[in-house]
Amino acid sequence: MLVRYEVGDIVKMKKSHPCGSDRWEITRTGIDFGLKCIGCGRYVLVPRPKFEKAVKEIVEHKAT
Repeated sequence: MLVRYEVGDIVKMKKSHPCGSDRWEITRTGIDFGLKCIGCGRYVLVPRPKFEKAVKEIVEHKAT
């Protein structure tokens, strides 16, 4: 199943961030995913295969 991720989507990850939040906003897509932690605002770059393996669900799609 192909899942489409878009900039602005909020995703829930399998593991939580050290700040305690498990929700991230997608800020960049491509070969790497740019993610911003909803809890503390930390920005990280994650390779696509690692991101697709770690994501649990899309919590909220971006408003179009």
